[in-house]
Amino acid sequence: MKTFFIHAKSNASILLPDKEIDTLPRKIALVTNIQHLHKLGELKKQLAEKGKEVYLAGQILGCRAESAAKFEDKADAFLYVGSGEFHPLKVAMQTNKPVYCWNPASEKIGKISEQKKAEYLDYKQRQLNLFLNAQKVGILISAKTGQSDNKINSPSIELKMKKALQLKTRKDKEYYLFAFDTLSIQELENFTFIDCWVNTACSRIADEKINIVNIDDIFSSSGT
Repeated sequence: MKTFFIHAKSNASILLPDKEIDTLPRKIALVTNIQHLHKLGELKKQLAEKGKEVYLAGQILGCRAESAAKFEDKADAFLYVGSGEFHPLKVAMQTNKPVYCWNPASEKIGKISEQKKAEYLDYKQRQLNLFLNAQKVGILISAKTGQSDNKINSPSIELKMKKALQLKTRKDKEYYLFAFDTLSIQELENFTFIDCWVNTACSRIADEKINIVNIDDIFSSSGT
C-alpha cells in the first residue's frame, strides 16, 4: 500500500515568558517534535538574547533521541517544546540530563522528575523479569512501513532482526515468530500459550504493557 506523509506544522508561538527563561540553566539544548521544528530557531534566538548558551539538537521521537545524545556533554539540560512527557522521557532516559518541558499550548513549563525516571526503570525491569521466567515466548515482527523498511531507520531495524533470529536459535525457551502489519494488543490474547512477548518494532510499543519486553533490553541485560 502506498503512503503519503505530510508534516503537520503548528502556527503557535513557542517563545517563553521571561520569568520562565530565568528558571533554565545557562547551557541548554533544544529538542522538539515535527510540529514545532520549524520554529526552533526563533526560540534559540530568544534564549541567546537572554544570555543562554543554546544548542539546536532538533527533532526527537518517542523511541529515538540520538540527536539529543550528541549534545549531552555540552548542555547542562535539555528543553523540550511540545505537549506531554512521551517524547522528553526518552531524552531523560538516554542522556541522564535534566529535561525541561515547555508546552506552548498550555503555556506551562515542567520537568521530567527523578521519580518518573525511577518508575520507568522499575517498570522495564519487571518486563525483563517476566521474560526471564517465561517458557514460551512470542517474537513480534512488524511489516509496517516505517517500522521495518524505513531507510532512515534501516540500520537499527536490521540489527533488531538479527537479534530476533539470534534469540530464536536459543535453546533456553520455546520461541515463536509472529509477523504483523497493525499490532492489536487484544489479538495477542488469542495466543494463550505465550507467556511473554518480545517486541522488535518501535520500542515504545511496549510501554505500559507488562507482558511485552523490548528485544534491545534483553540483549543489553545479558551483555550480548
